[in-house]
Amino acid sequence: MPNETIPVKKLQNVRWWAIACVGGLLVFLIGIAPQIIGMNRSLVIGFVQIGVWLVGLAVAIVSAFYIVRVFRNGRPMSLRADIGMRLIATGYVVSATASLADFIGVGAQRMPGISFGPLQIFGLVMGIALSLLGLILYWPRTHDEDDATESDEAGAEA
Repeated sequence: MPNETIPVKKLQNVRWWAIACVGGLLVFLIGIAPQIIGMNRSLVIGFVQIGVWLVGLAVAIVSAFYIVRVFRNGRPMSLRADIGMRLIATGYVVSATASLADFIGVGAQRMPGISFGPLQIFGLVMGIALSLLGLILYWPRTHDEDDATESDEAGAEA
């Protein structure tokens, strides 16, 4: 049975992970739209720009995973949580593959005329959505099945 209260040390770690998550989201946004800080120097999306948003996305996803892991607080892994963990990683792989499709040779364009097309945008969005779905599945349930059966039995006895 997991502890009911989360230790103060772990809650302080959540603060640092939350700061890292927000920082990763900011780096992701700068990679997606570098013009918000005046760094858009090219008409096309290049390898460095894609690398920046993938690093930001990785930092945000890993930080969010560790935040949820603290809230799990030692609960045993269920099938739901296990699927969630795998979806988090799969979502990032889908995002990275879609973003780098032209560079790794699975995209439609070839060097030097690479552009970030609608299918790549769709792949990036779907990868992020998969990761978010994985985080939702990894999040601990508010009540266990044991608690539900105990309350049902107590209601039946009364």
